[in-house]
Amino acid sequence: MLRTYIIPLTLASFIAAQSTQAAGLWLHETGTEDLGVATAGRAATAGDATIASGNPAGMPLLTEQDSLVVTSQILYVNSRFDSETKVNGGGNGGNAGGVIPSGTASYVHKYSDDLAFGLSFGSYFGLGLDYGDDWEGRYYVTEAELLTMGLNPSVGYRINDQWLIGGGANFFYSTLDQQAAVKNVFNPSQGDGKLKLEDDTFGAGFNLGIMFELTKDTRIGLTYRSQVDLEFEDALEFSNLGPALSRLEGTKADLDLNVPQQILLGLHHQLNDDWAIMASIAWQEWSEFGKQEISITSPNPADIEKDLEFDDTWHFALGTQYQINPELRWSVGISHDTSPIDKAENRTPDIPFDRIWRFATGLHYQWKENISIGLAYEYMDLGSAEIDVTGNPVRGDLKGEYSTNAVHFYGLNFNMTF
Repeated sequence: MLRTYIIPLTLASFIAAQSTQAAGLWLHETGTEDLGVATAGRAATAGDATIASGNPAGMPLLTEQDSLVVTSQILYVNSRFDSETKVNGGGNGGNAGGVIPSGTASYVHKYSDDLAFGLSFGSYFGLGLDYGDDWEGRYYVTEAELLTMGLNPSVGYRINDQWLIGGGANFFYSTLDQQAAVKNVFNPSQGDGKLKLEDDTFGAGFNLGIMFELTKDTRIGLTYRSQVDLEFEDALEFSNLGPALSRLEGTKADLDLNVPQQILLGLHHQLNDDWAIMASIAWQEWSEFGKQEISITSPNPADIEKDLEFDDTWHFALGTQYQINPELRWSVGISHDTSPIDKAENRTPDIPFDRIWRFATGLHYQWKENISIGLAYEYMDLGSAEIDVTGNPVRGDLKGEYSTNAVHFYGLNFNMTF
């Protein structure tokens, strides 16, 4: 009877500790031209239709009646863990990253000089990792993937010569796929079992924006993007469990995940005909992402709430653009994000990052009067992301750091006005 009660609670804690962390990363990068400035000034730059998602208040500033931006972006994740613990008989997992394609689209229609409507499609949160089935930390995670896709209709309105406001709704579709090995502690000859969390769901939120034109050359923008609550239901599946754990087959779990809210302040200043500078400061509520809620349905049901003690983060970005000639523009930028996890004992390999540095550059070419194309590259350094988790009887110890931990972004954008 004691084992019947303890096992579900132990594995419920194990599930809660990993499932709601599945590879979440705030992605400012969407393949747009501002990828080349590390997205500095996004809330204040109103050069094309991407302002529909960056700050809808700026849409009336566009000069053409209709604007369209379509982007294609490739992410290459290079994440390699060096383990100092060798108790589970596995390797380091190799490169847990790989190639991830993505894309976005934004459209703005100006109803009048003061009123504009926009629609944007894309993603700003998620990531995917795959360590393989035989690595040292397999009882924490073998595969983690959280993908999100959002649709954002919006409206922007000019109040007067200096002030503009805007807002929109965010409709989210998200898929979760996280897998881990399960140690058959009572039947080691059985080999490892497998835990899989898989589901998809919908969520909704909103974004608001305000923009102030200090002068014809200087704009300040402020945006707010709300928290999005994602609820994954009946996402749990076990396989290859030994006799002592076999009663857990058929166990169900409901998982609640919060995509953090954000406040973003941006500045865009045109120094002269050739040079422009832009800057951003943002706050993200990662402390809510670290709060986990999971409901286990089994012969001994359990509701677990756990605070992983994540910290809210700050994002700082600075960029510049130089007009080389009437057709060609060059961009360069840098940004820094503080770490949401400042303790190695709170970090697990499904969120393998701490502080983040971004270094970016890009070129934008005015091909025709109403058509332009751009290329941009960004290098994201995710830090060494030290892990030092000990004393867990189900998952074992895991200690080490990432020798290589970076994401490369390659963006192509196509812009048209009509």
